[in-house]
Amino acid sequence: MRKPLKAFKKMRELMAKHFNEVYSASLDDKQKVAWVTSVGPAELLHSFGFKVYYPENHGAMIGASKKAAEYIPYANAIGYSQMICSYLTSDIGAYLKGETPLKKSYNIPSIPKPDILVYNTNQCRDVYDWFSFYGREFNVPVIGISSPVNVGEVTENLIEDVATQMRGLIPTLEKVSGKKFDIDRLKEVVRLSYECTKLWKECLFFGTNKPSPLTFFDYTILMAPAVVLRGLPEAIEFYKEANAEIREEIKNGLTAVEDEKVRLYWEGMPIWGRLRMLSELFYELNTSIVVSTYCNSWIFEDFGWDFDRPFESMAKAYLELFIVRNEEVKEKIIIDWMNEFQVDGIIYHEAMTCPNNSNTRYGMPQRIQKKTGKPFLIINGDLNDLRLFSDEQARTSIETFIEQILEVKQLWSM
Repeated sequence: MRKPLKAFKKMRELMAKHFNEVYSASLDDKQKVAWVTSVGPAELLHSFGFKVYYPENHGAMIGASKKAAEYIPYANAIGYSQMICSYLTSDIGAYLKGETPLKKSYNIPSIPKPDILVYNTNQCRDVYDWFSFYGREFNVPVIGISSPVNVGEVTENLIEDVATQMRGLIPTLEKVSGKKFDIDRLKEVVRLSYECTKLWKECLFFGTNKPSPLTFFDYTILMAPAVVLRGLPEAIEFYKEANAEIREEIKNGLTAVEDEKVRLYWEGMPIWGRLRMLSELFYELNTSIVVSTYCNSWIFEDFGWDFDRPFESMAKAYLELFIVRNEEVKEKIIIDWMNEFQVDGIIYHEAMTCPNNSNTRYGMPQRIQKKTGKPFLIINGDLNDLRLFSDEQARTSIETFIEQILEVKQLWSM
C-alpha cells in the first residue's frame, strides 16, 4: 500500500478546527451558529458571519463509526420510519441518546446548539423534516428553499425562482445574526466558493490519470473541506497544497492501486461503515474506482456564472446539481464522466433509505449500458444502516463482476 499523503493529516486538522470553532460559538452569546444542508445556501450564511454546521456531515461520521444501527431505533420510537433517510434517523437517534462521534474524534461532548436552521430541498424533502425536528427541539427558526426537481434545462425562470427564495431569507437572517445584509461580502464569499470548487475539480480529475493516483475512497475523505468549508479561505489553501502534493507524487509514481487492471465508476452514496472493507477489496482485485457521482456533486462551477449577481450564481449552481436533474440529463452527465475517466464499467449503489441518490429503480443502468456498451453491477446497501448491507454478497458480486470485465478485456486484446 502507498504511504499516506500529508493532505490527509492536514484535512483532519482542518476538520478538528472547524468542529471546535462551531461548538465554541454555540457556547458564546456573542456568536451565532447556523445549521445548513450540505448543498444549501452556505455562502449567504457566511456573509452574515454565522459559524456554519452541516448535519449531513455529522450523519456521515455516524455512518463511519458503525453505530447507526444502534441509534436509528431511538428515532423510530418517536415516529420516524425505518424507510426514510438513515442520516436523519441515525442523527436524531444519536441526539436522543445523548451521543455523538464528535466526542471520540475531537473531544467535543455534543452537537452545537443552532440559532437558526436553513435547508434546501434540492436533495430531498427529508432535510426539511430533519431540520424541523431540531427547530422544535431548540425552539429556533427553520427557514429554507423549496427547490425544483427533475430539472432539464436550467432556465432563467428557475434561476430567478430560487434566487428570489434566497433573498427572502435575508430578513430572518438579519434578525437572528443582528447584522445587516452586505451584498459585497456575499460576492466575496461566492468568489471564494468558486475558487474552492475549481481546486476540488482539479483534485478529482487527477483520477483521469492512468493509473489513477487516488480513488473514490480517498476522495470521500478529501472532499470534507469542499463540503463544510467552502466559502472560507481555509478550503482554498487546503486544496492548493493538496493538489501540489498530489502532482508531485504523480511525478514520483504515485498510484492508488498497484498494477491497475480495471477502472470503475461508483454511482450513488458511499457505504460509510464499509469504506475500508471495500477499499481493500478493490485493491486486492487491482481495481480503481476513479470517478463518482457523489464526490463530483460538490463541483459548483456556476458560482462563477456572474459575480455581480451572487444570488443568481448561487441559484444556478445549486440547480445544476446532479440530484436535481431529470433522467436524460443525469444519463448524459454519467456517460460524459465515464468517457472522461475511461472506465471499464459502473457500480450502482442502491441505498435502501436514500431513493433520491439511488439511480437504479427506473431503468437507468440498462439504458446507460445500451448507450455505452459498459457493464454494470448493482449493490444493495445503505449509506448508514449496515443491517441492509451484506459483506459476503457484496464481495462475491464484486469479484464476479471484475472477473467478467477482465475476461472481456482479455478477449479484446487477443
